[in-house]
Amino acid sequence: MTPEQTAEAIKNIARRIREESTKMRETVKIIRQSGAIEELTEAVREATLAARDSAKEINEVANDLKKRGVIRETLSAAEETGATARDTAQTMRETVSREASKEKTTAPA
Repeated sequence: MTPEQTAEAIKNIARRIREESTKMRETVKIIRQSGAIEELTEAVREATLAARDSAKEINEVANDLKKRGVIRETLSAAEETGATARDTAQTMRETVSREASKEKTTAPA
């Protein structure tokens, strides 16, 4: 590329920057005038308030469950269920092991 071509390319880039800047200003002006920005802001505000209210309500319910001992009882029941499941699995393993031993000793040679 010659120095003249480089200079022309730079001029073209500068011209496109100016054109796009003008388009951007016009677009922002139209969006602002249309009320789209305000509408979007209001929608985000409503969603944020709804999320805040939901979080507060969930927190209140969780605190109530905690105070009534429901969470503690649920955790205890889950722990007991886990312990029972472990005991059952151990019993099954022992039974299978005994049966396998019996089959080995009674199998014809």
